Amino acid sequence: MDIKVPEIGESVVEAIVGQWQKKTGDQVAVDELLVELETDKINIEILAESAGTLETLAAEGDTLAIGSILGRIDETGAAKETAAPAPATDTPMNPAVPKIAAEKGFDPSQVAGSGRDGRVLVDDLKPTPQPQRVSPPSPTPEPSTAQVTAPVPATAPAALQAKDDPRSRRVPMSPIRKKIAAHLLAARQQTAMLTTFNEVNMKRLLDLRTNHKENFAQKHAVKLGLMSFFVKASIEALKEFEAVNGRIDGNDIVYQDFYDIGIAVGGKRGLVVPILRDADGLSFADIEKKIRDFAERADTGKLTLAEIQGGTFTISNGGVYGSLQSTPILNPPQSAVLGMHATQDRPMVVNGEIVIRPMMNLALSYDHRIIDGREAVSFLKRVKVLLEDPEEMLLEM
Repeated sequence: MDIKVPEIGESVVEAIVGQWQKKTGDQVAVDELLVELETDKINIEILAESAGTLETLAAEGDTLAIGSILGRIDETGAAKETAAPAPATDTPMNPAVPKIAAEKGFDPSQVAGSGRDGRVLVDDLKPTPQPQRVSPPSPTPEPSTAQVTAPVPATAPAALQAKDDPRSRRVPMSPIRKKIAAHLLAARQQTAMLTTFNEVNMKRLLDLRTNHKENFAQKHAVKLGLMSFFVKASIEALKEFEAVNGRIDGNDIVYQDFYDIGIAVGGKRGLVVPILRDADGLSFADIEKKIRDFAERADTGKLTLAEIQGGTFTISNGGVYGSLQSTPILNPPQSAVLGMHATQDRPMVVNGEIVIRPMMNLALSYDHRIIDGREAVSFLKRVKVLLEDPEEMLLEM
């Protein structure tokens, strides 16, 4: 039987062949790991669907389209199925790693791999600048007054085009960086994106969290973070302003009466947005546990494609990186994204007096084709009110 690159999702069109765990002529058992494929989103393990003799047809490091043949299993006279052998004790690596490591000037054997059984992946490589000093060219003598300088044409020939500075480094974009770049460009070109801003006084929410975080952690075995409050507040606001939870499909507006909330998570492979499915039915503890799990698996590339597709609304927390203000970008086909930022003590006027309060800036980017300014501003104001009075949200008032 043929071993093919499987359908991984409509947005994934190719994969890179990793290290084969078996070679041509080897006997393989059902469900034995044959090879791992790397895509711009996730890694996929290819297991043997039948027992027999393996023939590999794709080389390690090849980039193949979905549906391409990786190899074949000859089931004639197949050996009895046996358990998959234990992994090798050495640290394997993707075949593309040595070449890229050599280009970047370091030893791949010193890299801690994040793949299966410690396999070193391309994304584990951290570039180390190794610029070479090159003596600058001798200056061109100034022309005499008698000399006439010919004008340079608008499109200069290759010989006259600027070259890279010798102190710079040029490396190809990784597959996931290409995908991120294309996705962000499409979001800007295909939507009428605007952003509205507000600020929230975090004092009552932070006091509530401080008073209950120890009991919460003991009971649920997970820390009480801020994100669960923002998820809950967003869902309540989405119920009131349904266009913010909607999307455009051709000439139709699709109003979605469910709440699949995307949580932007940064990992080694770039930014991914795993989805909290039916988040309106999740408790605070459920939300915190799922977010923790997403973050852990995003770092190791173990999120599945199903977990990062879809979603009706996204929350992005730039505050974890220290951002005080930003304009989050839409994640089409979603029509809105909420941006959180760092909490900072600031002087505020309360009842005619200047007091210090922990303040957070909020930003809502939205597609103006489906959401008008009144709805966007009202939605963000409702989120602010819920966060500044978290007891109301907890009591579902």
